[in-house]
Amino acid sequence: MGKKAIVLDASAFIAGLDPLSLDCDAFTVPGVRFELSPSSMGALRLRMAEESGRLVVRQPGEEALEKARRASALMGDAIALSEIDIELIALAIELKEEGYEPVIATDDYAIQNVAAEVGIDFTPLSTLGIREELKWVVYCPACFRRYPADIKERECPICGTPLKRKPIKKGARELGGR
Repeated sequence: MGKKAIVLDASAFIAGLDPLSLDCDAFTVPGVRFELSPSSMGALRLRMAEESGRLVVRQPGEEALEKARRASALMGDAIALSEIDIELIALAIELKEEGYEPVIATDDYAIQNVAAEVGIDFTPLSTLGIREELKWVVYCPACFRRYPADIKERECPICGTPLKRKPIKKGARELGGR
């Protein structure tokens, strides 16, 4: 059994989780700093934990980032995840490969969904968390075209409307089916 590690999303700091009170190794990615208001308690908690050595702020490597991107595309969550979200998942993947048992502390359902897909545990903070993994279909609400879940664009290439996503019903085909 590996050493326990917790990967903290910005929502963990906002919800009041204090890395100094944890009895396991705590990690986050550099971008989380930018998701916290500089004068907030969450930013102060992050800074204090990092300065005390109880929180490691680390950028994941390209290989883990690619695994996280592939999993988010497979699940149809790529459109809902920021680059920082992908980095958090990638960091957890990297820690798992290093022998840790990582848990991502986040209220973000898309992060939870992709984490579940890659075999990473998560713990919600102020929400109930996801009940089951979901695969999503990306579509245009204006012209009703459907796109593969791994589409890079955020707007419809045909009409320019911001793309949306909805869960694929169990038994439904991913593309083309009604």
